[in-house]
Amino acid sequence: MSQSHRITDVETLETLYGAPSGAAVEKEVHHLHPHYQRLIAASPFCVLATGGPGGMDASPRGDAPGFVVVENEKTLLVPDRRGNNRVDSLRNILANPQVALLFLIPGVGETLRVNGRAEIRTDPALLERFSHEGKPPRTVLVVHVETVFFQCARALFRSRLWDPSCHVDRKSLPSTGTMVADLTGGKFDGKQYDQGHYERMQNALY
Repeated sequence: MSQSHRITDVETLETLYGAPSGAAVEKEVHHLHPHYQRLIAASPFCVLATGGPGGMDASPRGDAPGFVVVENEKTLLVPDRRGNNRVDSLRNILANPQVALLFLIPGVGETLRVNGRAEIRTDPALLERFSHEGKPPRTVLVVHVETVFFQCARALFRSRLWDPSCHVDRKSLPSTGTMVADLTGGKFDGKQYDQGHYERMQNALY
C-alpha cells in the first residue's frame, strides 16, 4: 500500500470525516443519566478495554443482567468473576487506571460506552455483595465514570448480530481442543480437551 494514502494528522482525518454535531455530541455526558442506568441494568455482557506497558486488552465480562452495579451516577461496580487467571486487564489497571466499557443488550441495537478510571478492591463487604451461591469474586472493579454515551445501532444492524438466521454453527469452526492442540504444538490432546469442555466450564463459572 502506498504511504501517500496514509493519514498521519488530525486535520486530514477531520477533513475526510467532517465534524460530529447534533445528537452525536450532545448525547455524551459526564455521569450515569437515569436512561443510561437502565441500559446497564438490562445488560448481561460488556467488554472491558484497558491498556498498559504490555499493550492493549479487551476482555469480555458477563453474568445475569445488571451484574455491573450502578453505585451512584458517577460510580460503577464490576465483579471480577472466575476466569483463566491471566488477569491481563487487572495488570493494565495497576499501571494505567483508564478503562472503557462497552455494554451490549441481547436484541437491542444500541450499545452503551462508558469511559473512566478504575481501581481494584478487595473490601470484604464489597466482595460479599457480589457473592453467588456463597462464592464471592476475588476482586471488584470500582469504575469512576468520566464520560458516557450510547452508540447508534448501525454496527449491530450491519452485522445482524441478533438475527438467529445469521447464527454460526459452532461445529463449522475449529473446536477449542483443536485450537489449543495446534497452537501449543501438540502439548495438549485436543480430543481429550474437548471432552466435557463445556460441562467443566459450566461447573466453574463462579
